[in-house]
Amino acid sequence: MEYETIEFRREGPVGILTLNRPESLNAINFKMRDEFRHFLKERFDDLETRVIVMTGAGRAFSAGLDIRDPEIVNRDYSPKSAYENQRLYSDFILFMRQCPQPIVGAINGVSVGAGFSIAIACDIRLATPKTRFQAAYINLGFGGADMGSSWLLPRTVGTGNAARYLLTGDFMDAQEALRIGFVQAVVEQEQLMKEAMAIAQNLATKSPLGLRLTKEALDRNTGGMSLEDAIRLEDRNQAMTIAQLVSGEGIGTNTK
Repeated sequence: MEYETIEFRREGPVGILTLNRPESLNAINFKMRDEFRHFLKERFDDLETRVIVMTGAGRAFSAGLDIRDPEIVNRDYSPKSAYENQRLYSDFILFMRQCPQPIVGAINGVSVGAGFSIAIACDIRLATPKTRFQAAYINLGFGGADMGSSWLLPRTVGTGNAARYLLTGDFMDAQEALRIGFVQAVVEQEQLMKEAMAIAQNLATKSPLGLRLTKEALDRNTGGMSLEDAIRLEDRNQAMTIAQLVSGEGIGTNTK
């Protein structure tokens, strides 16, 4: 399939996925949503790609949902339709965690909202000094946890650190992300892809089955609710807050 909003190429056993809407900071519109879902589903049967490096074109990783797209914002979001639409996005995270290839995130710039959740779902994350992360949902009047963030983020940085960013919607800079363990390294922009590829090529020398089983074990052995159950709970919460927001009720005072 030829993609318009993402690019995919291989260098041997390493696949390089680029979110490719740089004019909108790689914000996710319906086309990118559908292409990203298709791409991830194809990886389930892809025996040639052992590891994926994921990055964004231009100066951002992803600014999240494209809220400037009238096709997205000018819709009738009843609780039912909001929930159904929400699943089309939140399934990204399940597909990222369920696909057999480890995903190395080369987070090359701002990573906000859905872009932040996609970054969390990577197995390994590298950032640049200018990279910033934000769980922006709470600032828009939605629930602060979305697309797997309430399951993945506490397991990555601890419950207190996760609460700090999911409840406030504050930005997390690269050095803070490194300090709390959200990213594994901060490297200069010009070295980012080189470092990400070095890790990916190292992983690609391992047994494909060993990589897959290790990824599965990491997800299953953290205890508590499953990722899928957590995402469905988030989907319900987001559908309720979306419907409330559209109705004009319950809007917070801080919408920065």
